[in-house]
Order: sequence, then C-alpha cells, then structure tokens
Amino acid sequence: MIYNKLVDPQSIVVVGASDNILKPGGSVLYNLVNGTFDKDLYVVNARGGTIQGVKAYKSIEEIPYTDLAIISVPAGQCLQTVDYLANKKGIKAFIVFSAGFSEESEEGARMERELAEIVKKAGALMIGPNCSGFFNTKHQSIFTRPVPNLNTQGIDIISSSGGTITYIIESAMRIGLRFNSAWSIGNAAQVGVEDILEYLDREFDPKKDPKIKLLYLEKIEAPDRFLRHSASLVNKGCRIVAIKSGSSSSGSRAASSHTGAIASSDSAVEALFRKAGIIRCYSREEMANVAAVLMLKKLKGRNLAIITQAGGPAVILTDALSKGNIEVPEMDKELSAELKKHLLPGAAVSNPIDIIGTGTGEHMSYCIDFCEKYFKEIDGIAVIYGNPGVSNVSEAYEILDQKIKSSKLPIYPILPSVIAASKEMEAFVDKGHVNFTDEYALANALSKVVSWTPPSLGKMEDLPVNIPRIRNIIDSAGEGYIDNGTIRELFDAAGIPQVEELVTANKEEATAFGSKIGYPVVAKCVGPIHKSDVGGVVLNIQSDEHLAFEFERLMKIPDTTAVMIQPMLSGQELFIGAKYEEKFGHIVLCGLGGIFVEILKDVASGLAPLSFHEATSMVRSLRAYKIIKGVRGQKGLNEKLFVEIIVRLSIMLRFAPEIKEIDINPLLANEEKVVAVDARIRIEK
Repeated sequence: MIYNKLVDPQSIVVVGASDNILKPGGSVLYNLVNGTFDKDLYVVNARGGTIQGVKAYKSIEEIPYTDLAIISVPAGQCLQTVDYLANKKGIKAFIVFSAGFSEESEEGARMERELAEIVKKAGALMIGPNCSGFFNTKHQSIFTRPVPNLNTQGIDIISSSGGTITYIIESAMRIGLRFNSAWSIGNAAQVGVEDILEYLDREFDPKKDPKIKLLYLEKIEAPDRFLRHSASLVNKGCRIVAIKSGSSSSGSRAASSHTGAIASSDSAVEALFRKAGIIRCYSREEMANVAAVLMLKKLKGRNLAIITQAGGPAVILTDALSKGNIEVPEMDKELSAELKKHLLPGAAVSNPIDIIGTGTGEHMSYCIDFCEKYFKEIDGIAVIYGNPGVSNVSEAYEILDQKIKSSKLPIYPILPSVIAASKEMEAFVDKGHVNFTDEYALANALSKVVSWTPPSLGKMEDLPVNIPRIRNIIDSAGEGYIDNGTIRELFDAAGIPQVEELVTANKEEATAFGSKIGYPVVAKCVGPIHKSDVGGVVLNIQSDEHLAFEFERLMKIPDTTAVMIQPMLSGQELFIGAKYEEKFGHIVLCGLGGIFVEILKDVASGLAPLSFHEATSMVRSLRAYKIIKGVRGQKGLNEKLFVEIIVRLSIMLRFAPEIKEIDINPLLANEEKVVAVDARIRIEK
C-alpha cells in the first residue's frame, strides 16, 4: 500500500464538515485549521457557504482533486461517498470516522467488507472505519483533542481504540512527552497494526526517524507479520512499548492439564512480545512512564544515586528499585564525609543523599556533579525536588535543566509538587524535559526498561536433537494422550533427561524392578490424567511388600491400566509445558512444579523455537527465580540444564506441530541434575 497521500497530503477534503466542534466533522476541521497543515483544504457541507472560515462545497461532485479524504457521514452514506471519491475523483487515501459497521451488527460487518473492497479495487488506502483519525507533524486529521506537542523526534503511537489513543496521549503529555504521529485504526477494515508496522519498518531511517513506538492492541491478526516487523524495527534501534487488552476472557477456560489451564491467548501475547523485544505494559500511566525513561539517556547498568529533598520519597524509591533489581549502592565513607562538608547540617549522604527540605538548587547541583565525578559505582541519578515552601523551586529547576543537558549520566527528575510548583514544573517540561511526578512509577518503568531483552526472531540453537526420529515417532503415534513409552522415546530423541522407570501391569515385575533400582521408590497409576486427585501417587515405598500392597490398590483405581515405578528422588520440583495456539504456534511455559503451577501461577512464557538467551530470560523473570538461584544458604539448582531442557523441548515442538499440549510436571532439580519425572502429551493430527 502507498502511504504518501496519507502521511504527506498536498490537499485534504473533509466530507461532513461542521461549524459544531463537538461533532467529529467539526472537531477535525478545527484541528486542521489551527494545526500545521498549510496546503489546500476543502470541506463539503450541503448548505455551502463557509465552515470555520473555509469555503464549503455543497456536494462531493464539486470538489477539486484531493490527496486525502476525511469521511464523517452516517454509515449508510459511507459506501456511496467513498466509491465516488475513489473511482470518480481518484482519491487514494481515506480516513473514515463513520461508525455503525462491524462493531455494531452483522449488517454493519457486511457493509464494512464492501467498503474495504471498494478501496482495495481503487488502489487506495483507508484508515478506519470507526476511528478517530491520524496526525503527524504535517497535518492533524484527527477529531479528538488535545493535539499534543509535535516533534519529528517524538513518539509514534498506533491504537485500536480512538478513545484510548487520546487518553494515552493525555497521560504522556502530562509528563512531558512529544509525538511524531498517531494512528487510530478503529475497525482496521483495510489497514491494521501489522500493516503500519510494516510501513514504519520499510521506511525507517535511523538518522532522522523517531525511535519510540507505542502500541495499544485489542487484537493481533497476523502474529508472524507482527513479529517480523516489530523485531526488525527493534533491531534497527527502535524501542516498542505495548498494551494488549482483552486477555482475561480465555484465562478461565477449563483444560485437562496444568499447561492448558495456564496457557491462554495472553500467554501467547507474552511470548510474542518477548520474542519481538517488546516491553509490555498494563496501563496508560505505566506506558507513558516507560516511554519517558526511553526518551532519556540510556542507563548502562543497574546502580542509581538518589538525590532528594525529602527522606520519605527516597525510601519509597529505594524499595521500589530493589524490587526491580536496581540497586542504590552505599557511598564510600570518605566520599560521603567530603560531600557532607558542602551541604546543610542534618543532610544525609550515604545514598540516598538527602539535602533536606531547605536544600537549594545549588546544593542539588553540587551533589549531581560530585556523584558524576567521584561516585563511580553509579550508572544514573534520580533527583527528587519539590516545593516544601522554603526553597526557590524555579531556580532549582533551571539548574536541573542544565545538568540534565550536560551530564553524561541519565538524570531522572521526580518533581512531585504538582500543585505547589505547577507553573515551575510546566516551564521545566516546556524546555523539552520529562517529569515522573511519582517515584514508584519511575522505579517500575525503569525496571521494565533494564530488564528488556533483544529480539530472537528466527534463531534456533544448534543442539543434538534427533528430528527424523521425532518425526517417525509422531507419525506412528495415535491421536489424544499418548502412552508413557512413546513419551520416553520422544524425550530420548530430544535429549531431555528422564528418570529411570518401569510401567507394568504385573505385580511381580514391579517388585523385581523395585529391588533392582533400590528403595525407596514411587508408584503412580497410569490412565487417570490427574493422578493426585484420585490417590494415584504413592511416595516413599520402602520394601517389596509395601510396593506389592500399593500396586494392588493402584490397579483398582478406575481407568488405571498399569502402574509406573520410579526411584524416589529428592530435589526442587520444576515445570515445563507447552500449548499450541492458533496463529502463534507453540507457547512454551516454565516455572516451579508440582501443585504450585496452578496455585502460584508464577509462569513465564516464550514462543518456540527458543534461543538460550530467551529461555534464560524466561527463567530469570520468575518471581521464584531466587529459589532456582539459591537463597538463604541453600544451594541453587542447575539453571543451565533447566534452560537447555526448555530449549530442547522448543526445538522438538518446532518439528512436531501435531503436539497440541505437553506437560512435564515435575522435573526434579538439584545443583547437579534436572530430570523429567512425569509428563503428558496430547496429539492432534
């Protein structure tokens, strides 16, 4: 599709223009007239005359040729209007505000398809219908307000929702962000988020184009295209921040395994974002704050100095940073003693550096210079400075403006006096700065940015996985849940370590195996899906007699066909699973095992195939990672082997799309080994 008539039109017509700026046709005209568009502007209104000072044509038949048509008429008139403009007037770009299409009824959906077909056959481009429009630095063809401060190095935003794009922009404006373009795609009958990402990717110039993209998504139609172009943009130097809404509806669906209960469309989105290198957010404010962090100099490590005028906010910030694995290192005693000489009595200097409420802009300035020159452990500085009523805030903010511009380290301004110093804050932001207003919001945003991982599109690790054997096993297997022997063959081909075991319906064979491997052993019924729920798992069996007794009991459990005998191993229970999601492929999950999978839901997801870097990122993103790493004197688990098993499983799945669900729970892990103890696999062909 050709976008130049949309992004840089030489002429625009508003069809359905109005003097009433509370109507879309009036509001968009107001934005155009009072904005940056300085080319030919036409309007169509049946009464003629002038509309907001612009000559009005009574019909579309009368207008001259234009590059871009903005359509603000009832849905029933939309098809005829667009058809005429596209085929008789040769217009190649449309923004359709009109509602009443697929969002409303089946009849509306039919009309929407017809509308898209008209535009397609005419070789034109259309944003909408049911959208709020488009703007960039050249023209503001959007009916919502306010239009933000525009800057060619500002932010690009794409949104499925017209209202939401406005509210995100307002949140961003409040903390000082500027925008280059905004795309409200509405029903996306022709142009969707994937199309815009492809356009931005294709046209991207790293020397002049903005590098921060915000996405508000209600659906992802083509995950492969989305992944390809978003990852490409990130690899070219962009950062993408996204909110994906509508993730809870499928989360409650019932499934027959732990993986099925956890893996949902939201897991697929999480995995897709991880592979694309997208930072995920969950609120407008969070998105705005992450974007603000990205607008500043890059934080090259995880250590911050905090310079504050009040102790409490510094403590809140320190705690919040710690949760995000960002440290506030203590300053050397000799250094802190030297710094203290230049501050007021009562100042605290160990880090956080509290210059106290009467501390001036000069004190703040000295601390910034001192930290940058002597405090070599730090990678950035957070400055908390408000108006307690006893300092010259305007002077302090002038100094902070200069320090942010001259410092080699990123400086994060937290200016909390949103009422007492509102004018001074506004003047500070007008100089091109951002302001975080809240210390917790900064810490949360900063932790998301420093935890970012680069894209891993198309990367498959070179591991000895026997793909031909895996294909032979899958081709020979039946549908549904496959037997334990087939599972063991698959794992052997994939190189996934397994516990030694015997599956048998013969009691004597079971006791002979128990004697061979040595007691204690574990016995499990084979057949029922959730063994624990039916009393089908027996631990710590100590003798042949004990095993024979439990064998007989287990065989009487309904649906049991055999009993599995395994050595009783010790270690931390881990979990790996995967679920096939339509359009996305296999979503691989990992976390703590046993019953904690569903209770804690502390699970990370990735999109197969996974690289070592991706799988490591998944493991380290778990809240329970401290257990894996080792905590309070306990030895850590074999993280490297856990990661390798995740990667091996993802490679196996890449070549076995018939596997729709797999659940390895538990894997038993210690500092040396990680072995699969129990697994279920469901196949659909």
